[in-house]
Amino acid sequence: MALDRNSNAFTFGFAIIMVVVVGAILSFASMSLKPRQVENNIKKDMMSILSAVGVESNRQNAEELFYEYIKERKTLNYQGEEIETREGTIDAKDAGEPFNVDVKKEYRNPKLAAEERNYPLYVASVNGEEVVVVPVVGKGLWGPIWGYVALEGDYNTVYGATFDHKTETPGLGAEIKEDFFEEPFKGKKIYDESGELVSITIKKGGADPSDEHAVDAITGGTITSNGVGEMLDRSFAVYDKYFEKKKS
Repeated sequence: MALDRNSNAFTFGFAIIMVVVVGAILSFASMSLKPRQVENNIKKDMMSILSAVGVESNRQNAEELFYEYIKERKTLNYQGEEIETREGTIDAKDAGEPFNVDVKKEYRNPKLAAEERNYPLYVASVNGEEVVVVPVVGKGLWGPIWGYVALEGDYNTVYGATFDHKTETPGLGAEIKEDFFEEPFKGKKIYDESGELVSITIKKGGADPSDEHAVDAITGGTITSNGVGEMLDRSFAVYDKYFEKKKS
């Protein structure tokens, strides 16, 4: 019996076969590329952490510089207690590895109570000085914003900061990743003279240069700037107990 290529049965059968074949090809391609994607994401995070401590890097040297400058990786619980400490090479498949804690996913998970969350922290040595780096995550105008803030050994003075976003408006909120916004954070304090955590205010209209706890907001990017402020307030509050223990 000859195959009727003009029949509906042939058309549907051919379409089903093509969907299965194309799906299989895409699935194979995705699985084949996943290790490379994981590696790229690791290097990207390494570069961001290094940027927070003032070390410039690229995808070629990020891993080498990361292990040179970042001496310890820690996971803290909500009480500021160290529940995991790692050194040496990162294992991307190790569930207990502090570097593998996806802070952005944990922040967006409404089913995860505060006491169930994990909080990574990195201890760096830069020019003989100990610097700690904490991740910060939040929400801008259109989507997620995140970054890393490095503090000097007093657990108070900002050593450096780097921020990024997913979908903020170019020329406005997207400017949080530019040097002119990140640089003013250096030298700011997150605790006041009485030792109370006050974080850093993102000041619309411009911060007083003498204010140790404020930086300029982005002109026209008020909502994103407010998002950065909220992100810092909440993130520093998470690490407050740990910082207080280290300072005492």
